[in-house]
Amino acid sequence: MQEKGCLTPRLHSALTEEGRREEDNRGAQKKKEGKTREMEDSKAHGSESMPGDLSEALKEATKEVHEQAESTEFMKNFQKGQVSLREFKMVMASLYYIYSALEEEIERNKDHPAFSAVYFPSELHRNAALQQDLEYFYGPSWREDISCPEATQKYVDRLHYVGQHEPELLVAHAYTRYLGDLSGGQVLKKIAQKVLHLPSTGEGLEFFTFEGVSSATKFKQLYRSRMNSIEMDPTMKKRVLEEAKRAFLLNIQVFEELQKLVSQPHENGHPAAQQKPELRTRGTSRTHEHGPVPVKEGEKTSLTHTGMLPSTPLVRWILAFSFLVTTVAVGLFAM
Repeated sequence: MQEKGCLTPRLHSALTEEGRREEDNRGAQKKKEGKTREMEDSKAHGSESMPGDLSEALKEATKEVHEQAESTEFMKNFQKGQVSLREFKMVMASLYYIYSALEEEIERNKDHPAFSAVYFPSELHRNAALQQDLEYFYGPSWREDISCPEATQKYVDRLHYVGQHEPELLVAHAYTRYLGDLSGGQVLKKIAQKVLHLPSTGEGLEFFTFEGVSSATKFKQLYRSRMNSIEMDPTMKKRVLEEAKRAFLLNIQVFEELQKLVSQPHENGHPAAQQKPELRTRGTSRTHEHGPVPVKEGEKTSLTHTGMLPSTPLVRWILAFSFLVTTVAVGLFAM
């Protein structure tokens, strides 16, 4: 007869097995709770989930805003080949202001430990190339003929602020601009050259030509490797990632504003047709502001076209006088 309080070996074994399962379940639950806390901490601090390499972290962090930038109406139209000379000139002018600011701040911080590793002026800098392109489109007085739209100025102001107050974030802007130019920029170059009938010799497209880079793929690998060598703690890395996203958003705002400007029938009160008499083409066929048109040899481009104005002399005189007054009061908005 079994004594009270004692267990048979079989029952003891069963209870032991049950206890073991409960212990395992408790252990599994604790492990699960630990992982949950780790995920919450990671989300809160934003560092544990980051890829180790800065280049990979930047790529991952900017994926969504990168897609947004490519999906703006302006960029979608450009990629479809729906771009006029007027639009292209506006893009180049905005890029000139952006790169002037970026490269001024790069020169200011070329020896800063948070940027010196990715200082490649001869390979990457675009300011001089943009000056050549703008002179090609506008002539020697191009500096007086271009203007800086509001969204572009906002981008410029941010670049100067970062360069002068938070230079450790400058790498985010350099990454966003230069690596994008080495990649997607080459596609835009081919589109512009074909649609606008620009010279095959590259005039008007110097911005897209990187003479110091023999292989874009290899150079981008080198650039990413140099970025990964920059020492920064998790907090600083997070700030760089946020700045890269800000850079893309600034680009989006530039594109959106340009789209609004090109959609307007008038420029600061002027008819959109009022442009410089002709495009400097240096031996190539001239290009109309809204697309290529054939021009006979020796034919001069007129500011007005037959049939566009009423035939009544008084009406023509009134329109011409009104345009003159508006031009003096506001100033011609150059593309």
